[in-house]
Amino acid sequence: MSGMLPSYFVSHGSPTLALDPGATGAFWDELGRKLPRPDAVLCISAHWMTTVPAVSLAARPETIHDFYGFPPPLYEIRYPAPGAPALAERAAALLAAAGIETARDPERGLDHGAWVPLRSMYANADLPVTQLAIQPRSDAAWHHRLGEALAPLRREGVLVLASGGAVHNLRAVDWRGGTTPGWAREFDDWLAAALAAGDSETLIDWERSAPHARQAHPTEDHFLPLFVALGAAGQGARGTRIHAGFTLGSLSMAAFEIGG
Repeated sequence: MSGMLPSYFVSHGSPTLALDPGATGAFWDELGRKLPRPDAVLCISAHWMTTVPAVSLAARPETIHDFYGFPPPLYEIRYPAPGAPALAERAAALLAAAGIETARDPERGLDHGAWVPLRSMYANADLPVTQLAIQPRSDAAWHHRLGEALAPLRREGVLVLASGGAVHNLRAVDWRGGTTPGWAREFDDWLAAALAAGDSETLIDWERSAPHARQAHPTEDHFLPLFVALGAAGQGARGTRIHAGFTLGSLSMAAFEIGG
């Protein structure tokens, strides 16, 4: 493809969305139809965590069912997209040029942070996909730096898709549903406003600047992919909330287009 794609951050929610996609699945489906078709996808998922950045060289990535205690049909789902080893090497080269050591995993498959949304966006599983790991011991600024290094990919037909959760506190979810607490809405709205303003400094300093920061994210893993997408979008990039909603009470399903 020609031109430059925005980067995206999606909240992937519970793995059961693969069985009952609901409004979020319908949004992903529409997003996949609306976007110019990329040549490949680089997915930054909350569910691949390493000590140093890593990319997957798998030519035929397996569908990883990295969850327990869910309905048996969920474990039968496969997303047989081809891998993107050339893209993985290109990403590693860009990171190396920025002085960032990058590991290469020859076998890593697609975890549910990748295949659940991609299964709705690109149901034919015909787009090459590779993943980039996050580093939970590193902060938002580090992940923003990763994204900055990877920004050229957006000119090369690559969809940079970050997958995590805009509000993600599993201890606070209501498995029976229920109303969304005020603290979750306030953090969700703060995030949307900061992205709309293109205020990367405030976003990177989220632990001090956001309301209810540690209630919304007791651990950073589901928030860190956002900063890769933000960095990849370029300096001064603004984000638009293109999907909103909550499930299980406090679990945000927000999605953002950044730098479009």
